[in-house]
Amino acid sequence: MFDTTVPVPTMQRSRGAAHVIMGRRGVIDLAQSGSAKAMLPRVTAGLPEIVFLNTSGGLAADDRIVFGVELRPQARTLATTQTAERAYRAKGGPAQARVALTVGADGWLDWLPQETILYDGARLERETTVDLAPGAGCLLLEMLVLGRLAMGERPAQLHLHDRRIVRQAGRIVHHDALALDDAALARLAGQALTGACPAMATLAVIAPDAPDLLPRARAVLDEPGVTAAASAPPGRLVLRMLAADGWPLRRQINRLLLALRPDPLPRIWQV
Repeated sequence: MFDTTVPVPTMQRSRGAAHVIMGRRGVIDLAQSGSAKAMLPRVTAGLPEIVFLNTSGGLAADDRIVFGVELRPQARTLATTQTAERAYRAKGGPAQARVALTVGADGWLDWLPQETILYDGARLERETTVDLAPGAGCLLLEMLVLGRLAMGERPAQLHLHDRRIVRQAGRIVHHDALALDDAALARLAGQALTGACPAMATLAVIAPDAPDLLPRARAVLDEPGVTAAASAPPGRLVLRMLAADGWPLRRQINRLLLALRPDPLPRIWQV
């Protein structure tokens, strides 16, 4: 007879946190623990770069990862990730990802992470918060790919809660949220949603002059295979993009970033 009293082993979970403080002259402090790492490559042109990495290779059930950037007054920085983040099938609680960004007075931050790939059955709750001091601004990018498209995978089960909140001087000036579950996945083919496009991205510029960039952005929203739209409410420029594959979506984003920013693309990106 089998002994059914043997307890089920507790699975090890990934934990990590990395936080970087930058001033006008470079790095002031760096702290990292667990699976979260921050690298500071030497950059000879454009903004100083911070590259975050999750050494666990992806996010599974009950994992926790935190990335943070703090810019002192008048500091300007670009932060990205070394590779695409992967959210794997999860049998337990959702993985938790937190990104906390603070930009001092008259500073600027480009947050340009590479895409997040959501496997079938993934469970992920992510929140990105940005606190801007007076005179500060930011550019925020989020790319999502539903399934391993090269393998023909389209998720049938998914739990995603994804929020981006930007505050300026303590007041919310931008709030963007996306929630997907099994029922929502079945409706995504609707034209009012994604038209069955599994690759999507949102790019937002938060600055007083951001609406002035609208004509420049619309002039390059013509990448084949990508459906895109742009709007410019006061103090913001918001672009949303849909594609059947991640590669044309990345090409469109690259063209947008080159049109909207005076600086080169992140060196870590494979372009």
